[in-house]
Amino acid sequence: MTRQESPYRWVVFFTALAAYYLIVSQRTAPGLVTNQWMNQFHISAGALGLLDSMQFLAYAILQVPVGILADRFGPNRFLIFGALTNAFGTLLTGVATHAWVLLVARFLVGVGDATIFVNLVAVINEWFRAQEFVALLGVIGVAAGFGSLTATVPYALLIRAWGWRSLFVGVSLVLFGLCAALYEVLVRRPRRMFAGEIQRAGEPVRPASVGEAIRQTFTSRQAYALAMCHFGLVGTYVGFMGSWGVAYFMQVFHMARSAASAMIMVGLVGAMVGGPLTSWLASRFGQVKRLYALVHAVTFLSWLAWFAMGMRPWFALVPVLLALIGFGNGGSSLTFAIVRQTFPVERVGVVSGFANMGGFVSAVLLPSLFGAALDQFPGDRALGFHVGLLIPVLFTAIGVTGALLARDVKRPAAVTVQETV
Repeated sequence: MTRQESPYRWVVFFTALAAYYLIVSQRTAPGLVTNQWMNQFHISAGALGLLDSMQFLAYAILQVPVGILADRFGPNRFLIFGALTNAFGTLLTGVATHAWVLLVARFLVGVGDATIFVNLVAVINEWFRAQEFVALLGVIGVAAGFGSLTATVPYALLIRAWGWRSLFVGVSLVLFGLCAALYEVLVRRPRRMFAGEIQRAGEPVRPASVGEAIRQTFTSRQAYALAMCHFGLVGTYVGFMGSWGVAYFMQVFHMARSAASAMIMVGLVGAMVGGPLTSWLASRFGQVKRLYALVHAVTFLSWLAWFAMGMRPWFALVPVLLALIGFGNGGSSLTFAIVRQTFPVERVGVVSGFANMGGFVSAVLLPSLFGAALDQFPGDRALGFHVGLLIPVLFTAIGVTGALLARDVKRPAAVTVQETV
């Protein structure tokens, strides 16, 4: 019995998915403890924004290299390495005594996070048949949504009950346990069960030259347009929700932490709906670029309306805007639909990493710029947050520009390529 025929493949999938779910929850969990970190570590809003950015900086820098390394050396150990690094960074977050320790901790969390998605997809490609592969990608998206949801009200209640340090330490211990489980499930047991069996659901198509593929990507107008698209949708959502979202509602609307977390949850629900719905609409009607341009326009107008309402926005409209912004983030999956349409198959991986990097460059910049805006108005937080909302407006305008510049053409049929020796 091959790997793709064995029921054991589901053990592999759900063990890896559990690690991915917890790691995704760590992307936005720091947003729940913004005020505590500022008070306990005596850091400014700008410095805290830089600290929050470190996780996404590591993610952005490593996207393309991780894809190449996983393709060359296999995903199993890289997946375990990512989970282990994330667990260690999360533990260090929970026991940090100084701001510089937090900085190192969040960078390690970002390094671990950067290795997870690419290698999780490669593991699925290795263990599942082609017809199962696409459906499981959808399951991964739902798991990511639940991970983000967990980092709202559930984590806020745990923080209120046991404190923020206990939350991060507890999550790290679970991740360490999952690392041991991943090693057993992905490395040790398959050696005995499938000795010598190397069949895959589909071998990756490697370019004749990795260097040439990278050069072509970094000189492609289409690749930059798609990176701009991801810059506008992903970074504005992840950067705001993961750093300043909870603090915004607590300080502008004087909400309790749990209530502020519930507001962020509205955006997360929008993201969970946006992904599958936009994908279905694109496949049903085939107008990927037009739909994508519409998603960008709606997201831009939502941020613009929020900013235009002033320092005290109409509260009843804010959840609607959050849902639309989250929906736009979910629709960012169309970036990769256009990548698959407009690039040869042997370059899809590199271009996907490049486009994904654009989204997390935005996630790096937004928390720092937002914190700097707050520092300009130390005596009036409402005014500082109002000025800060101009940043996602400008970032989503870049996304709209990218959507208009992107071409919507079918890629040429794949040609036979030689593998680099």
